[in-house]
Amino acid sequence: MASSPPEPRRLPSGAPDYAGRLIAVEGLDGSGKSTQIRLVKSWLEQEGYRVFFTEWNSSTLVKQATTKGKQRQLLTPTTFSLIHATDFADRYQRQILPLLRAGFIVLADRYVYTAYARDAVRGVDQSWVEKVYEFARKPDITFYFRVELEVSLRRILETRAVLKYHEAGMDMRWSADLVESFRMFQSKISMEYERMREKFDFLVIEAGRPIPEQQEEVRRIIRQNIDLRPFKHQQGPQS
Repeated sequence: MASSPPEPRRLPSGAPDYAGRLIAVEGLDGSGKSTQIRLVKSWLEQEGYRVFFTEWNSSTLVKQATTKGKQRQLLTPTTFSLIHATDFADRYQRQILPLLRAGFIVLADRYVYTAYARDAVRGVDQSWVEKVYEFARKPDITFYFRVELEVSLRRILETRAVLKYHEAGMDMRWSADLVESFRMFQSKISMEYERMREKFDFLVIEAGRPIPEQQEEVRRIIRQNIDLRPFKHQQGPQS
């Protein structure tokens, strides 16, 4: 069932009103959030708006260390948390913040809430994690793509044969079976997202529906909450 259109709301208290606007998407692996945010990117670019796209764990400065640590399975939950925080901080300072100040619509495929959820499931203290990320501004809109666990699992396995080690939470050693570990890990992440939903003003998109139907709702919510007119421009950095 579709979520009700949200009322237009102000930026978080104390957050600087930069010229740009920040839209983030969150959800389980396989929820379809990446597909939806990329469709938003294409839509806004085709309409001539200034847009910048960034995704989780993509800092060139940090990615090599993250990849090596994952491959060798050397990362403790706290180390894992700090590496992702470093990645985010680098992208935030080099990309997200400057582009917001320059008047772009910044689209984030995952934001700090991914860290809150995953780190909590791995046993890292939640208040400590939130303190680590307190420099990051709250998005103007955070879409939470809510989907049944089995749907997300099926979608992933339709696109590739094997689940990823950390995506399945195998580092937690809850199960030797990759699929069962995925179910256990992702179900706990889902509970964390539900716990955060009201606290961080997530706008829920029921992600089991057809892609065009979801995209129509997402665009409608963006139009209702953000005045797009100031962002009309043909030139700008591309991701």
